[in-house]
Amino acid sequence: MKVSIVGSTGYTGLELVRLLNKHPKVELEILTSRSFDGEVISDIYQNLKGEADIKCEALDIDKLAESSELVFTALPHGVSMEVVPQLLAKGLKVIDLSGDYRYDNLETYESWYKAHNSPELFKDAVYGLPELNRAEIKGSSLVANPGCYPTASILALAPLVDKGLVDLNNIIIDAKSGTSGAGRKLSLGSHFCEVNNNFKAYKVANHRHTSEIEEKLGILAKKDISLSFTPHLLPINRGILATVYANLTENIDSKSLLKHYQAYYQDESFVRVMDEGKLPEIKHVAGSNYCDIGLTVDERTKRVIVISTIDNLLKGAAGQAVQNLNILAGWDETLGLDNVGLYL
Repeated sequence: MKVSIVGSTGYTGLELVRLLNKHPKVELEILTSRSFDGEVISDIYQNLKGEADIKCEALDIDKLAESSELVFTALPHGVSMEVVPQLLAKGLKVIDLSGDYRYDNLETYESWYKAHNSPELFKDAVYGLPELNRAEIKGSSLVANPGCYPTASILALAPLVDKGLVDLNNIIIDAKSGTSGAGRKLSLGSHFCEVNNNFKAYKVANHRHTSEIEEKLGILAKKDISLSFTPHLLPINRGILATVYANLTENIDSKSLLKHYQAYYQDESFVRVMDEGKLPEIKHVAGSNYCDIGLTVDERTKRVIVISTIDNLLKGAAGQAVQNLNILAGWDETLGLDNVGLYL
């Protein structure tokens, strides 16, 4: 399949280039970049030297339509909605990595982001979390790739929420992310001296991903969910670790709950449920498309504590986008995504 990337020079775009360049069934056609128009991407990111010596171009919808079958849009929130409708109108399939088409409810989107200029596409967009929406992804022309925090959080909670095993009124998600989650654009909060030897919470009680997690878990539960989500910034490059707390609705121990999780995800190539007594670490998933999940039941408080880890740039963004490409194309879902965690 001939594919192109719109917005290829951010961290997510870089990961898409790296993955797609080695994908055995993909021809990488066009890379667009507003900031680096005319520059070769391997001069911007020299790890690509001799591997992907492709010149970045200005966005040209007609040229994309002539050369590509599918386009990844790795653009900021609010910018994708200006581009995606034009690509779809040309008959292209789109995998969008922004938040612009992730929601079912327009009011929810606009209350957390901004006014939307193509809400009519909401009904066509499929939320691209393969573990929950694989069948819908297969026939879609617009896949809305999930956010990184929502991927880790939803996968941690889905087996509980789907089967009504936890109280939906007091779920708490305490999540930590590496600094690449803030993107490549310079900001004071991601400067070395601000991040190094530091650990801090941010956007407490008002992070946009709260609404995405609530909506998707609410669909599973068939009722509205309101939860607490607090993100933190880790002094590392990549990775997310989410610690989820929820009160159990029935008497169940860790061993039984782990068996439930293992059965729930038994056919999933990229979800690994830890054995009893073991918990995930970012080291185990960084550089891979895996989501690792472990849990413990606190029998004293009747609360389950679930730990979920992913690489925010891979299973939380570019890797999941390639996973969605594989599903759309009818290929093996793991194609081009066989890397294990880096560990070091």
